[in-house]
Amino acid sequence: MASLLAVDVGVRTGLACFGDDARLRWYRSHNLGDAARLRRAIPGLLDAEGDLTRVVLEGGGPLAEAWAREATRRGLEVTRVSAELWRPLFLLPRELLDSASAKAAAGRVARRVIAHHGGARPTSLRHDAAEAVLIGLWGLLHAGWLKEVREVLR
Repeated sequence: MASLLAVDVGVRTGLACFGDDARLRWYRSHNLGDAARLRRAIPGLLDAEGDLTRVVLEGGGPLAEAWAREATRRGLEVTRVSAELWRPLFLLPRELLDSASAKAAAGRVARRVIAHHGGARPTSLRHDAAEAVLIGLWGLLHAGWLKEVREVLR
């Protein structure tokens, strides 16, 4: 077994973990308050899955560098993706007009993905966790662990 961790990088970090069977294992959001606390939390977040082999990061700057550095130190494959690359795969053109529309649409699509995988219907789903779910889907496609997302997005 192997797993992929998708990270929407930020002090408010969205995380989603998928197995190599392309199944969503879990998703969550963490508000770590500041960059220093996030940097200290990264090793523990990477330890959440014992079979972690891949990390997909969306975001940049020093926080993304901290994630990449720790993941690389552990021998994990690190892939970076921009929102401009993954969003058009899952969202309609009209949903891409501005950030607020894209984040709302990502929430709707992520809810469908969660339901498809039999996850409990979230009462609230922060946009960072929703985007992490979709970043993870992009990562599964990129890694070849998922051939197409049509069934997942129904």
